[in-house]
Amino acid sequence: MRYSLSIIAIFLTLLCASCEDKNSSQKNAAENVADKMKENDSAAIETAENYAEEEEEQQTVLGEAYPIPQEELIPFLTQYGKENPENRVRIITSFGDIEVTLFRDTALHRANFIMLVKNGYFDNTYFHRVAPGFVIQGGNSDNEATYEMRQDVGNYLIPSEFEAGHKHAYGAFSAAKYSEQNVSKASSPFEFFIVVDKGGSPHLNNDHTVFGRVTSGMDVAEKIAQVETGQSEWPIDNVQIDVEIIE
Repeated sequence: MRYSLSIIAIFLTLLCASCEDKNSSQKNAAENVADKMKENDSAAIETAENYAEEEEEQQTVLGEAYPIPQEELIPFLTQYGKENPENRVRIITSFGDIEVTLFRDTALHRANFIMLVKNGYFDNTYFHRVAPGFVIQGGNSDNEATYEMRQDVGNYLIPSEFEAGHKHAYGAFSAAKYSEQNVSKASSPFEFFIVVDKGGSPHLNNDHTVFGRVTSGMDVAEKIAQVETGQSEWPIDNVQIDVEIIE
């Protein structure tokens, strides 16, 4: 019964993106529910033993500061950013590595991304949306561990940082966002995308916050952009990622 309720709750509660954070359905079901990726999320159910072990590990890693309440988000990330100044990361895939420099003038987005990397959130997530000639989007998976980690970190939104003025040029590293009831265009904390349109995607400017740029590995991003996908733009073969701090 617990597993059934878990599956129902996950399908009814999560949203993920077409450059917006609308969580995807499982890859095997994607062919039959193409547009539902824009509305729902599902998660693979693990054994009770694995679930308990992962939950304990996450609590150990995250500590007492989590989940982060929305009203405490700005001071929390501001302080975290001061204590964690890193701004270069490496996205590791089976196609090769992509190196990204995060902008310091989008301080909240940088701090949030570094925090998630250090807490291991992105490891074993995927480039779960591939739109050739447009974007590749990462930071989600159909694993229950990803859903649980999101719940542990917090259900917050990051205020947009458009004032920094960064544009969606080729190689831009930008934040996905929730589509509904989001007039402020605040960002999802968990998903990002890379612009692979060589002419850029200016229609996304001031709609999503660009908070970094790819400095090495756009050839890898281009390879990922060519993988076979289902109708939901979820790759037929998962493109798993791990993310590490460079400096």
